[in-house]
Amino acid sequence: MGHHHHHHGHGQDTKNIKVAFFINLVFTIIEIVGGVLTNSVAILSDAVHDLGDSLSLGLAWYFQNYSKRERSSSYSYGYGRFSLLGAIINSIVLVVGSIFILTEAIPRLIAPEQPDTFGMIILGVLGVLFNGAAVLRLKKGSSINERVVALHLLEDVLGWVAVLIGSIVMHFYDIPIIDPILSLGIAGFILFNVYKNLKETIQIVMQGVPNDADLAKVTNTLLAFDEIAEVHDVHIWSMDGQYNVMTAHLVLSKKFDLLTLEPLKKQIRRQLEDSNIEHATLEFELKDAHCDVKVEANNRD
Repeated sequence: MGHHHHHHGHGQDTKNIKVAFFINLVFTIIEIVGGVLTNSVAILSDAVHDLGDSLSLGLAWYFQNYSKRERSSSYSYGYGRFSLLGAIINSIVLVVGSIFILTEAIPRLIAPEQPDTFGMIILGVLGVLFNGAAVLRLKKGSSINERVVALHLLEDVLGWVAVLIGSIVMHFYDIPIIDPILSLGIAGFILFNVYKNLKETIQIVMQGVPNDADLAKVTNTLLAFDEIAEVHDVHIWSMDGQYNVMTAHLVLSKKFDLLTLEPLKKQIRRQLEDSNIEHATLEFELKDAHCDVKVEANNRD
């Protein structure tokens, strides 16, 4: 009966991802040159990995930009969920990257190899500085996409910290097994965080109730109004992890005219904002009215 029409530009600022993309791309080029000059296969392998990161960042930048487009006849809620697509693809790339780390690290546990430690120390310092700058930039963002990309770059920062520490130790001591042990620890940390991010992203795609919205609390908020006798068919979901949407059927305690219902809707929506509901569609019903949605739900039961 009452629909909440208001405009929200809830796409994320792409500047953070853009800056991180160029930082990572520049370092990838430096890394390729450094790998050739030091004749290090490990560094060149990581250069390929960072090139994949650059592609992922470019993809995230594209999807984040795309998600800021205005709503259309085809996408009435807007394009906010396109940023989730970037987050899913980046998570998949992270998993593939972690598997690559594992396949490289496990054989080296059995047969450790002594790398060119001096070249690794120089590139390790540069790796921490470049990737650290990109992570700090993305920490300013709040979207899932930015968090996944930040995690992507954090993988590189931790990897380069491991390279730096390991190369310094191996420079003075003959303990080449340090490198694969650190790599295994980092891969485990990354996969655990990817799991958490993917779980949240899938919950949004499957229209699960957002973590920052309590269904029981929302229902109690609605029932607290004297004019509301009953609440049913309450649905809460998130468009992109930040913009929460709700629909509900509200049974009135008695018959009210439109002049009374309009201010009531405004009061309800103000209350719902405290429960992190940005967009609410409310349908009012009389006590004896026939509700098709409710009957269909009961028939399914």
